[in-house]
Amino acid sequence: MQPDAVSDQLPSTVMPDYCNTGVIFRALLAVNAALLAACLVHTHGWISGALAFAEASVPVELICLVSLFALCALRRLLLQTGAMRALSPWSQRMLCALLPAWIAGMVVRILVAFDWFYGSFGFVSPAEGMLIAGLAAYVLQHYFELRARAFSPALAEAKLQALQARIRPHFLFNSLNAVLSLIRSEPRRAEEALEDMADLFRVAMRDARALTPLEDEIHLCRQYLSLEQIRLGERLRVEWDTSGIGGDDLRTGLIASLLLQPLVENAVHYGVEPVAEPAPVTVRIAKSMDRIEILVANSLTGNPPPNLSSSTGNQMALGNIRARLALLYDVEAQLDYGARDGRFEVRLSYPFSRRAAA
Repeated sequence: MQPDAVSDQLPSTVMPDYCNTGVIFRALLAVNAALLAACLVHTHGWISGALAFAEASVPVELICLVSLFALCALRRLLLQTGAMRALSPWSQRMLCALLPAWIAGMVVRILVAFDWFYGSFGFVSPAEGMLIAGLAAYVLQHYFELRARAFSPALAEAKLQALQARIRPHFLFNSLNAVLSLIRSEPRRAEEALEDMADLFRVAMRDARALTPLEDEIHLCRQYLSLEQIRLGERLRVEWDTSGIGGDDLRTGLIASLLLQPLVENAVHYGVEPVAEPAPVTVRIAKSMDRIEILVANSLTGNPPPNLSSSTGNQMALGNIRARLALLYDVEAQLDYGARDGRFEVRLSYPFSRRAAA
């Protein structure tokens, strides 16, 4: 489910993201399946049932689409203004049912003036249309709420916590050894390194569903890289390219906490550590339309790309990131990776969203 704000991921938010492609598809599929079943029950034979379904689907699809777009706009408005926090879960559930009911009543009242509609659906009054639409909308809201609960605390939470533990133990020990080597020769640098480590592990303990500004996530990655720079020296060269996204979007645009850092860590682990010469790592962040596109690439250094099906560490990182994206964005996020032009590239794309109003 696409998160429009940090508050969007709190348990008190039970209104589904009706802007999400997956939610729209599931809602339309459920309504049309119920409509087809009702037509088949009230007619004799498949042909007459299919004809009745084709005729009934016109007003039903209109009501569904208008309701989904209206709920999408309402939810975004509530999140952007911060009003969602003031609404109880039951108030949100009632909004999800009452708005489609009102739209259904208005649509039936308008269409009943047309002969083709009155001839086929004259038995459906505006009040009955409101009742049917309200019940259907409430059932769908309850389904999406139960689905979110099923994913979030059980399967998804365990995977997200595993992802947060992706700062590997060997990284902790290596960083501590590097800091120890600096304490006498460069005490100020050692102090800064310890501060970077504290920030990294503070973020690792954060709620796995939390969202953070892109700018903060980039800063976290730079802190991680400064620690690795102590150990790897000149071998670690990172090229940052944020020319494709504006400064305001970096400050207000949101990303799941600790999502970019594991990708950068993978690039360092597989592209820099195995070689003795400098090996560049590229991180490119851009905004295209209403999507954030991230590329993390590292040199293959003459070796074949990591075998993702057998490389446990890499597989855990990318597999859990994919599961996390599915939880937060449903079908609207993509994660692709593979070898290209002598580099191993990971491409991440997800819908752009901004921080909610305070």
